[in-house]
Amino acid sequence: MDVFPPGYEVSQTTWLYLSVVLIVAVYFRFHRFWSLRNLDLCLLTAASPALLLVTDDSTRAIGFTWLFVVTGLILLRLLIDPVLRRRPHVGQNLNAPGLAFLCAAAFALLTMQSIRHSLPASAAETLERADHILQGEEHPAEVAGEVSAGPAAPLLVAPLGIVFEDLAARVIAAVAHLAVILGLVFLGRNLFGDMQLGQGMATLYLLLPCTAYDVGEVNHVLPAALTIWAVVAYRRPATAGVLLGLACGTMFFPLFLLPLWISFYGRRGALRFILSLVIVGASLITVLAVTSADITSLLSKTLGTVNLDVLKFEVGDTTQGFWTPEREAYRIPVLVAFLVMLVSLTVWPRRKNVEHLIGFSAAIIVGIQFWYPQQGGVYMLWYLPLLLAAMFRPRLMHLTPPDREAGEEVARVRSKSDGKPGRPSSTFDRVHLFR
Repeated sequence: MDVFPPGYEVSQTTWLYLSVVLIVAVYFRFHRFWSLRNLDLCLLTAASPALLLVTDDSTRAIGFTWLFVVTGLILLRLLIDPVLRRRPHVGQNLNAPGLAFLCAAAFALLTMQSIRHSLPASAAETLERADHILQGEEHPAEVAGEVSAGPAAPLLVAPLGIVFEDLAARVIAAVAHLAVILGLVFLGRNLFGDMQLGQGMATLYLLLPCTAYDVGEVNHVLPAALTIWAVVAYRRPATAGVLLGLACGTMFFPLFLLPLWISFYGRRGALRFILSLVIVGASLITVLAVTSADITSLLSKTLGTVNLDVLKFEVGDTTQGFWTPEREAYRIPVLVAFLVMLVSLTVWPRRKNVEHLIGFSAAIIVGIQFWYPQQGGVYMLWYLPLLLAAMFRPRLMHLTPPDREAGEEVARVRSKSDGKPGRPSSTFDRVHLFR
């Protein structure tokens, strides 16, 4: 499909070179080479060449090994993130208007890229399932070797499919990327207390090559957008529960975040959070039941969306990823290590703040990449927004679950009313989280 400007085409290799030059020019700290910011930039860009190597049969094994190593370094960076106490404010080498222009230009280029390229197989399958839901028919078989989307994805695509028809998947992909951008901006504005940090995260999200490579992957962008907005709305457990519930209905990996979030909210907040999850699940099943001809069709639209072939422990000859049949035996201890990490991050520390919520959520999603058999490590869009938030955030120890925050505020007011010195106020105490 031709769009303005005519003949626009940027290859993946060219985008890699241009994006790395722009990222270094805008974000690299030239006056302090050995800094955490520069290390984070190296980690973010190190995976991009490997994403190109996995597309070629002759270099696929090298690419997946490269991704395995880089993903491990990213996981290590996230696990030690709470230990990094010094979080100095680091600006970009470009002012706010320049960042806004660069962000808008990158979004326009990526949108044209998604329209010109053919629709990814998984996105086309989701759109086809949306058509079958509207017609009350069973959905077709899953695409072999692809990550199957849950029932929420075709339900979200279906309304746009009526309006935009063939462009529905591309439109919703652009909308999902826009949702991630706005989520990062509001995260910087409302939680970090610095809108320019939000602009920096959003612009870097668009400049990274992994975003351009999978720009049309609706199934990958939607849950990431819903998850980052759940972080923005963390003070409202019911709203966060609705957003994470939709994310779980879109893709399987947000399910592993639920224990951490329940532990974060504590007893009272967790009840509202879980109730929202139940309501979302019941609503999805109700919509599917209304659009199903019988119980068999309903089960096919819900349970049938799970592609068990890519989750089984036996690695077949058609599996593309790090886990070849020769390495199959080592995948089980890796999965056990992931489960131990999941339990550890859920129970420790007992009193969590937003620093733990962001960093641990990103670490859990990154950890899934190690044991997932089909192209593990390739799905960077799953955790990229949370990873950027963990890398750019200032100290957020003052941001605690709403119930605990209200109790601390009451105690502080009582302390002042009794004439006792309360905790001294700081700049962060005066930040309005929902402006």
